Amino acid sequence: MTLTDFRNYDHLRIDLDARPVVLTGANGAGKTNLLEAVSYLTAGRGLRGAQLDSVIRIGTDGFAVAATLLKPISATEAGEIDIGTGYRRGESGRVARINHEPASGVGALAELVRALWLTPAMDGLFTGAASDRRRFLDRLVLTLDPGHASRVGDFEKAMRQRNRLLEEPRPDARWLDGVEHTMAELAVAVATARDQAVAKLAAALAERAGGVFPDPGISIEGDFEAGLGGRASVDVEADYRADLGRSRHRDAAAGRTLKGPHRCDLTVVHRLRGVPAALASTGEQKGLLIALILAHARLVREASGNVAPLLLLDEVAAHLDDMRRAALFAEILALGSQAWMTGTDRALFTDIAADAQCFEVAGGTVSPV
Repeated sequence: MTLTDFRNYDHLRIDLDARPVVLTGANGAGKTNLLEAVSYLTAGRGLRGAQLDSVIRIGTDGFAVAATLLKPISATEAGEIDIGTGYRRGESGRVARINHEPASGVGALAELVRALWLTPAMDGLFTGAASDRRRFLDRLVLTLDPGHASRVGDFEKAMRQRNRLLEEPRPDARWLDGVEHTMAELAVAVATARDQAVAKLAAALAERAGGVFPDPGISIEGDFEAGLGGRASVDVEADYRADLGRSRHRDAAAGRTLKGPHRCDLTVVHRLRGVPAALASTGEQKGLLIALILAHARLVREASGNVAPLLLLDEVAAHLDDMRRAALFAEILALGSQAWMTGTDRALFTDIAADAQCFEVAGGTVSPV
């Protein structure tokens, strides 16, 4: 992997094999920046969700991240594939290249690289806003369905267009009909993909219940999702179009669309204790998150021709006891995932050091240890 003018790195090349990667170093050394760079090798806004201008190294006009994949996740591809992404200040978004040719968009990278991540910022996932849990859910869905991100983006674009039309004193009814028709088709596709992914993940969790991490129970809550109920897509679309038509005055007064898949929430419970994850202890919440990520990684591996997703685990070991830390490392090795893990204390990774690639990060440099 190579980085150019990315965060605190002017230029970096790091050569790796398929084993897990351990990055240690002081706070502020650039460990998380490396995980963020890896996260840009797939679709989406990266593990920080940062504005692209803020990612560019100070004093420069753009950044680039490139990598050679030795084992792409797509079963239709074989051998090494070169991928890359970059952004120049003032452009509308990131661009992507595959084998040195322009790709249709960064969504194309999701066909080759799938990644899941845990960061300290996600520690409040269960107690924070529903929008954070939807983004978390959509990341899970994307690793199973590479087209999901574009459908979510298209739905949100159509919804914004409808909201702008409703701001007009006399919006064009035919134009609104067309936009709402598009919204209904996309809404059903988005909600169905989420529903199917959660059902598969729930089954994967049930298969491995009773481990050292708490067992999560998961479901999706939402008025729109409750209307799916195994019904034909065309019927759900028709009902949603009719509902959008009836609610134009209400939505215009609210300044937003009040019903749809953009309002759902991912519900997680601690199954053994029978309490919502939001009411569990901080340690239990961390364990529930890890259990979700590991179960989903197994699911992705099974669905992708035995190719495990990348796992980007920022400071994940620091708050685990010895037993759970050892269990996490054993699960990573059993998965065969190239997990990237960061920490300030190298001693936390003693149990996996012999089976991993270990590096010290300091001042924009990465050195093997």
